[in-house]
Amino acid sequence: MKMAVVFLPVGMFCRKKANAGVLTNFEVLDFLRSRGAAKDPTRVIALIAASEFKVYDYLVESAACNQTREHINEFLKKCQKYDLAKAEILNIINVRPSSPVEIDPIIEECEKRIGDGIEELIELVETVLPAPPIQPNTEDEVVADDEGIVEGEQPPTATEEMEKEN
Repeated sequence: MKMAVVFLPVGMFCRKKANAGVLTNFEVLDFLRSRGAAKDPTRVIALIAASEFKVYDYLVESAACNQTREHINEFLKKCQKYDLAKAEILNIINVRPSSPVEIDPIIEECEKRIGDGIEELIELVETVLPAPPIQPNTEDEVVADDEGIVEGEQPPTATEEMEKEN
């Protein structure tokens, strides 16, 4: 059996710990970018698996794409007074809840533990963690156009128009 030995220049060797702990979506996105993931439509430039591109595509559309290490560190510092578990903090960073309805399932016994501080925590999230990118309208959303026809509905037929006039 032959083995190949590869010598890397000093400074290019990087050892990552296997299972070093949980990561935020920002850290996963940062890692994928460091490996060459990008919005390259051909997907042939980077040495990344197809599943990693799917993760990348999801994360660039989430709140993680606008976050920085500074944002996360600032949030970690400012949220200490709420005595949140590590998993709760991680989920808040990843989801970026903007209402009590979104934050309640993340924090165990939210009302009991935080009480009136929920609004304050949400304000902290909104001021420290950047908003996710704006998503374009989907087919399921109802949007009125200039003629008053709701998207997804058929325009009235000539017969229906005449019945309206009479």
